[in-house]
Amino acid sequence: MPVFEYRVRDRNGKILAATLEAETIAQVRDALRAKGMMIVDIKAPKTGLNGDVKIPFLDDRPPSVKIVAVFSRQLATLINAGVPLVQSLAIMQRQIEHKGFQKVVREMRTDVEGGLPLSEAISKHPKVFSRLYINLVRAGETSGTLDAIMDRISFFLEKQLALTGKIKSALTYPVIVLVFAILITYFLLTTIVPQFASVLTSLNAPLPALTKFLMAVSDFLRTKVLLMVVIIAGLVFAYRSYYKTAQGRRVIDQIKLRLPVFGTLTQRGAIANFTRTFGLLLASGVNIIESLEITKGTANNAIVEETIENARNVVMVGEPMSGSLATSKLMPPMVVSMVSIGEETGSLDQMLNKVADFYDREVDEAVESLTAAIEPIMIVFLGTIVGVIVAGMFLPMFSIIGALSQ
Repeated sequence: MPVFEYRVRDRNGKILAATLEAETIAQVRDALRAKGMMIVDIKAPKTGLNGDVKIPFLDDRPPSVKIVAVFSRQLATLINAGVPLVQSLAIMQRQIEHKGFQKVVREMRTDVEGGLPLSEAISKHPKVFSRLYINLVRAGETSGTLDAIMDRISFFLEKQLALTGKIKSALTYPVIVLVFAILITYFLLTTIVPQFASVLTSLNAPLPALTKFLMAVSDFLRTKVLLMVVIIAGLVFAYRSYYKTAQGRRVIDQIKLRLPVFGTLTQRGAIANFTRTFGLLLASGVNIIESLEITKGTANNAIVEETIENARNVVMVGEPMSGSLATSKLMPPMVVSMVSIGEETGSLDQMLNKVADFYDREVDEAVESLTAAIEPIMIVFLGTIVGVIVAGMFLPMFSIIGALSQ
């Protein structure tokens, strides 16, 4: 449906600019007049070569967390400045470059103009706004502090983005080195080893077990490429299928938390995410049961979800949550103690935010430790692979040279 741009004067004489979807200019004019607005001008949508070039793939992709965070902060600023919500959404719509998100904001503005609260308008777009986001906005509307809540949301999303970025940066380096190690190994086994193998075969030299093994692997990689692709695809499919099961997800997520170095990083990131999300919900006025339920949905780890679910069940029967957390191997004693103090003093949200800040710093330290430790490990790993291949090819040469010298 075409989108028309318009400018109108409201009952106070203030000029407002926004857009409206309609089939014709007449429909736009009738809709604006029905709202008692004085029309200044209406611009028809551009067509032909003057129209915007739209690529379906780019238009349909969901906006990143960073885009949503920026939107939330700017919307909070506009609302805090006294700009009406509909006009704030119209301003945001015009300046958003992401076409898909621009369409979402336009639909939100239309819904709000029609009388829906903002929380109901954003709930129609679950791919963009999470359940956490929707509940926080609803809490802000109920308490009349929507601008403050939007500001908290943007701060939370920025922190979450920074935490995710730190963990990704820590994992990127070893993944890149591992990929290069695989490529170098493949090159050596499919290019260099066959040349040595042909020479050794022509000399009828006795071959050590290591050399025979390398030649067999080289022959497999060169002649059974399709089979290798099928095996890798099968392993990936089996992993994904197993992870989709409840037991498989629990086993794999448990392994992730127990991995050397990486497990510590995953655990600290999970604790930081749990405490910050839970604390934000409590501080925004969401009740503790619903806060735990929403936080559970953001965990992305079966063990963390199980820990939160146990805490929720304990709270529902009137017992302190810290007792349940104390039985979990995931939560360190410091987290349990801080939660217990927060429950006793009635400042649980503040304690949770302090824990989140602490574990944000712990993630920073873990990333630095991982970066420092992974480099020598990867160098030794790559050197060992190359050394084994070189040794397997040159060991027969030494025996041949020795026989010739005698």
